[in-house]
Amino acid sequence: MKAARTKTPRRPKKPTNPTLKDPVGVYCRVRPLSRADQECCIEVINETTVQIHPPEGYRVFRNGEYRETQYSFKEVFGTLGVQKELFDVVAKPLVEDLIRGKNGLLFTYGVTGSGKTHTMTGSPGDGGLLPRCLDMIFNSIGPFQAKRFVFKLDDKNGVDVQSEVDALLERQRRDALPVPKTPSGKRHLDPEFADMINVQEHCKVEEVDEDNVYSVFVSYIEIYNNYIYDLLEEAPFEPIKPKWNNCNTPVRNGDFIPPQSKMLREDQNHNMYVTGCTEVEVKSTEEAFEVFWRGQKKRRIANTQLNRESSRSHSVFIIKLAQAPLDADGDNVLQEKEQITLSQLSLVDLAGSERTNRTKAEGNRLREAGNINQSLMTLRTCIEVLRENQLYGTNKMVPYRDSKLTHLFKNYFDGEGKVRMIVCVNPKAEDYEESLQVMRFAEMTQEVEVARPVDRPLCGLTPGRRFRNQAFREELARKLEMRGGPLGGETEEQSVAEMLLQTFPPLPSCELLDINDDQTLPKLIEALEQRQKMRQMLSEEFAKNVLAFKTMLQEFDSSVISKEHYIQGKLSEKEKIIAGQRTELERLEKKIKTLEYKIDILEKTATIYEEDKRNLQQELESKSQKLQRQASDKKRLEARLQGMVAETTMKWEKECERRVAAKQLEMQNKLWVKDEKLKQLKAIVTEPKEKPERPSRERDREKAVQRSLSPPPVPNAPPVRLRHRRSRSAGERWVDHKPPSNVPTETVLQPHVPHAITVATASEKALAKCDKYMLTHQELASDGEIETKLIKGDVFKTRGGGQAVQFTDIETLKQESPTGRKRRSSPSQPDPLGEAADSEWTDVETRCSVAVEMRAGSALGPGYQHHAQPKWCWQCPGSALPSSGPPHWAGRAAGSLCCSLGTV
Repeated sequence: MKAARTKTPRRPKKPTNPTLKDPVGVYCRVRPLSRADQECCIEVINETTVQIHPPEGYRVFRNGEYRETQYSFKEVFGTLGVQKELFDVVAKPLVEDLIRGKNGLLFTYGVTGSGKTHTMTGSPGDGGLLPRCLDMIFNSIGPFQAKRFVFKLDDKNGVDVQSEVDALLERQRRDALPVPKTPSGKRHLDPEFADMINVQEHCKVEEVDEDNVYSVFVSYIEIYNNYIYDLLEEAPFEPIKPKWNNCNTPVRNGDFIPPQSKMLREDQNHNMYVTGCTEVEVKSTEEAFEVFWRGQKKRRIANTQLNRESSRSHSVFIIKLAQAPLDADGDNVLQEKEQITLSQLSLVDLAGSERTNRTKAEGNRLREAGNINQSLMTLRTCIEVLRENQLYGTNKMVPYRDSKLTHLFKNYFDGEGKVRMIVCVNPKAEDYEESLQVMRFAEMTQEVEVARPVDRPLCGLTPGRRFRNQAFREELARKLEMRGGPLGGETEEQSVAEMLLQTFPPLPSCELLDINDDQTLPKLIEALEQRQKMRQMLSEEFAKNVLAFKTMLQEFDSSVISKEHYIQGKLSEKEKIIAGQRTELERLEKKIKTLEYKIDILEKTATIYEEDKRNLQQELESKSQKLQRQASDKKRLEARLQGMVAETTMKWEKECERRVAAKQLEMQNKLWVKDEKLKQLKAIVTEPKEKPERPSRERDREKAVQRSLSPPPVPNAPPVRLRHRRSRSAGERWVDHKPPSNVPTETVLQPHVPHAITVATASEKALAKCDKYMLTHQELASDGEIETKLIKGDVFKTRGGGQAVQFTDIETLKQESPTGRKRRSSPSQPDPLGEAADSEWTDVETRCSVAVEMRAGSALGPGYQHHAQPKWCWQCPGSALPSSGPPHWAGRAAGSLCCSLGTV
């Protein structure tokens, strides 16, 4: 309430006052229903609000709920509203602005059959907005109209002014042409539209500049299939059924001459106009409406399912008002083009949007409906982009050029002028969906603002000069009429002379009847002497009067001179004041320009700062969200680390307890070994000193077997039952990797891992099912015996979804042959006691075996650290067994502890 095509770069135009803007005035008019039994879906709530609700059987939501929507307008006119009420509220302010030199745009919008053309044109006996606007214009400027052709429009949307002589010659030339003359207001009107312009209310603008002269020019165009046609063009024209070929171009034949489409151009003030359009100068309401009606007959209309006379094009009736001031005498038009003001009022009757499935259109009607809907969609897109640019400060290009309709009125939205829209709706239920779209567009249009037009500058001449000059001429004519003119003046002078002669004494009779008559001549001489005396007296009095009059004239001249000097002094002072004020005005204008420039810079800076503020707010929000995520991750990590620390602490506590117990057991074993040594020494010392024979290997084996039957250091020990040592990882799944190249050892003690998956080759599938891994590796030792190593590790999942093994432990299994054991060498003449001792030591060494367990994870450095833990020897007599039973296996390793001899 977007365009992809390229646009010619527009010349920058500095706005006059960018802060003064007015929203587009949107009004709503609801037409009455055609029949009383029709279902209504629109209801007028108050003077500014209407409510639209779905008709019966129409479900807005899937759950079957009905929704009533209210829309607000500047004013709503219900079904009982009359044309005069609509004109006074909507169109009258536009006509007042037109006479004051400001532009205006008024258009009707709605679906087909909603009453747009009726609102604009009217009906017999009830004229619409257009005839009422014309009537108000001519009622206001009637006595101040210029003669024909004083104003002359050029072909660049401008106007020139001609003198009275040039205008007279132009009228004579036009009268001599054989073309049809411009209709006169005194001609007999067509009864078809005579009732439409018979407006009883004589509406007029109150304040009209009487020192200006005015002329009205009208033009009428239509936009059909996105082409512009002149409806006033004098050419053969078929209004309803134009002939087109398959290429969408007019067919040319002898009987039919198609109209030529017009082009749009931009003038020097960035206003759009139609080139070559017929513009007729009119002098009365009747003449103007007759021109409009002549073009209305050429407009394209057709019969559809929704409207018997449906408009198939957008019509635009343009009223141009040219005005210029009179000269200083108030007689003639001022011959300066800069003083001419040309204002324009455009009255637009848009074609109604329609759905082809409802109108059953086909062929030309279908193409017309498509072009109508496309142009209205472009208008809606332009309004949306304008609204977005004004609300959010964006600078998107408005796609005016996508349609001739929007391109023609581009200057109203980008430039200056009032814009008014009348939304016409039909309340019948069949138009519910179309009316809903119209309401949404109207609501969005109200949020668009256009620049407020500024007042035109003053011409600087004395106001009221027309009426003063007219009053002077009337008074002069009245005086001349009272005096009877120049002839009456001479008669008055003769009568004054006669009255002057009558003041002299009368002359006596001059007739002499007798030669001796002595009375007639003396009487005549006496009368002449009296007249001479009287003449002398009159001459002296006249001279005195002349002298007095001369004296008065001199005094008057002196007073006039003094007054002239005084006036010149005052004028010089006023000129100085005016010069000072002019200088101050120039300074203020420069200051205004500087302030405007600073304001522009500050507005741009504010825009940049607002954009930076929005960006920083977005960045701050993203950083805040990131910090919140990091804080939550930190909390989860702290909880995880606390769990790991607790688990590790518990593990190491158990490990320390186990090591302390192992150390205590090791010290007990060492103490027991020392006791055994002392016992053996004591037995050796107490034996007789005889040289014993060297026993054979069989005897040694027998002795060894006998020694193995020696009583254990712990009395009443329970009998030993052979079983496997339970691993610490009992209950876990193992992968037992035994390569096929391994040689079976066939030993009694074999590695045994419960719940293990035995594989010949390590596979990802097996590793995925287990959490422990063991590799059986065989190699030859330095003495030629087979040495088996069990390499153990933990299985972990990787980030890529695979499996990884970390080795943590190595167990070594070593098998020795009894024939390969080493014996101590004796001297050539050994001492019997020493030989016996050596034999005892050698037998003990033969009978001992030790297991070694290695672990990883030492804090001493990378790699493995070997912790030698004593394992229980089955060949040592008197060895104490742990309560858990025998280990899995026993072996030999260098640096191990022997139960009877200590470190080997």
